[in-house]
Order: sequence, then C-alpha cells, then structure tokens
Amino acid sequence: MSFERFKRAYCGQTVLVTGCSGFKGSWLSVWLHTLGARVVGYALQPPTEPSMFRACSLDKHIISMEADICDDAALTEVFKTYKPDIVFHLAAQPLVRYSYLQPKETFETNVMGTVNVLEAARNTGTVKSIVVITTDKCYENREWVYGYRETDPIGGYDPYSASKGCAELVVSAFRNSFLMSRGVGLASARAGNVIGGGDWAVDRLLPDFVRAVVDNKPIRIRNPLATRPWQHVLEPLSGYLLLGALLLAEPEKYSSAWNFGPRDTDVLPVEEILNLAIAEWGAGRVEKEAVKQPHEATLLKLDISKAEAYLRWHPIFSCREAIKRTVEWYKKYYEEFPSDMFSFTIEQIREYEHVLQFRS
Repeated sequence: MSFERFKRAYCGQTVLVTGCSGFKGSWLSVWLHTLGARVVGYALQPPTEPSMFRACSLDKHIISMEADICDDAALTEVFKTYKPDIVFHLAAQPLVRYSYLQPKETFETNVMGTVNVLEAARNTGTVKSIVVITTDKCYENREWVYGYRETDPIGGYDPYSASKGCAELVVSAFRNSFLMSRGVGLASARAGNVIGGGDWAVDRLLPDFVRAVVDNKPIRIRNPLATRPWQHVLEPLSGYLLLGALLLAEPEKYSSAWNFGPRDTDVLPVEEILNLAIAEWGAGRVEKEAVKQPHEATLLKLDISKAEAYLRWHPIFSCREAIKRTVEWYKKYYEEFPSDMFSFTIEQIREYEHVLQFRS
C-alpha cells in the first residue's frame, strides 16, 4: 500500500464516483483528483448545508452530474457518455434512524440503486474494476466481543442494516453471474464508524458534537456505552483505493468482500470518543437523552485480518490522531471562514500519504 501504487493505478483513468456529494464521496473525489484521475461524480445535491462538497467547491474540480441512482436511464446515459474504467459506488441512504422513518426509500436507494449501478457497469464495456461500499452493519449482529469476519452471516435488524445486507447479496449475484466471467473485478468494502472534517450529517456523533460546540449547546447522546470501530475517513478510503487498484491487476484474486476498520484498541464507547473530542477542541459538554430510542447495536467490531494479510492494508491513525485531524478540519472551517477547504483537505491527504510512505 503506497502513494506510488495509487498514482500508477489511477492517473489518467476515468473514475466514476456515485455519491460524490456525500461526506466520504467528497473525500474520495478529492483524493482521486490529486492522483490525476478524471473524476466523474454522480449524486443528488449535497444532503446537508454546509457540506463537504460545497466547502471544497468540488464542482470546480471534477465532472459533477446531479442525478439519482434510482434513475436507471440517467445512470446508464452517464456510463455511456463517460465510459468509466473504474467505479466506486458510495451513493446510499446512510442513516439508521432515518431508515426507521423511510424504510421504502432506504431499500430502494440501497438495494435497487446498487442493482442499477452494476447493471449499467455490465452493459458498458469499459469498466474493469468496481468497488461497492456497504457497511459494518451488514452483519447479523450478535453483540459478541470479537470482530465480524467476511465469512460471517449477513443480517440487519433495522431497515438500513438490512438494506446493506441485501446490497451485499446483489454484489455477489452480479459477480458470479455476469462480471467475473468477463474479467471485471467486483468487490464490496465494509467499514466502521468513519469520522473526519466535512461531515454535517444528522445523528452522527462528531457532526452532532461540532454543531453543539459551535452553537454553545450541550451535545445529547443516546447511548454513551455503545461501542463502535472508529476510524478517520482516509483509512477506509485508502483501502478502497488499494482494492480498486488490485482489482484492475488481478480481478479474480481480489473480487470478494473486505473489512476495513481500526485496531481493537480504537474500538471505543461513544462517551470516550466525546471526551477525546472535548479535550482536543477545548470546549463542549455532554447530556444523556432520556427519550426512548429505536433499536441500535450496542457492540460492533470488525476483524480486519483478511485485508491485513492479503491486501497488506493496515490502519495508520490511532483514534486520538483521527479526532485531532477531524477537529483541525472543522476549526479551520469555522474559525477562518471562508477558508480554502479544498487545499486544506489536500494538505491532510498529503500528510496521510507521507505517513503511509513512512510505514509501508
């Protein structure tokens, strides 16, 4: 895993990123741009205001198409027009609690949206590598203390988790039925709770913390003991980029499911994450919500030994380092507005690449 490998794999390639207006999709689009890729983004308008997409003025740096992945005709036309070599599918309805309010929308977006992307890809002769991003919540969560492996059963208590489990089955079906025989690499990637600057989604811990600090209000948390695999956004993105590059070279070898998560020492409860964030920012206070909430998993961990052994991918940042860089991004945005967040985001990517080079 190295910057040189990424550069060789992506420079000059046409890369389609669905969900480019979202948090992870925006970060991935910036990184691909710095690697010399021709980035074609396909997404709805940014889901929040502010947004990472607008803070970085991404529409000035990539080809940006505003459309829905549930619109299979529009999606097919984009594939035909731009003829991508590589596809990263991140577009999704990504929130657990929202899925309780809008289960039909969640399943349509996360399941049929994935079908539409893979169908368009298989009907476009240029695509050689596809990475579909799902979630650690796609596993049948039994609340056990060890991490879930890629061979563990798919499940999903809530509509969001179930829809992502269904998306995994869609990926497997398209891989086995259509794409593998054509030499097209297709893999799914499952990551944990991702943090980083530029996320303003509702019902996410760090964005809720940032809003509370900026508004000088307490942050209200639902379950302070809920334990999750926390990682900086660049960690799973480095895994996605590595996986996409390896699929180009050896599609049969790497076309499967992969976990990208932190080390066990960074699988921490919500309360501890907030204490680290408060210490790093130098402000903030916590209140426990008393209202009964819909079911959410209490304990969730990923086993990343497969990615470490076969991809030679390893997490780099500790949870403390991840929070430090996350707070730095938000402070830059709020204290130096209007800041050049595109350049600052690239600066953080370069810092990560430097550590990547040093530790590879």
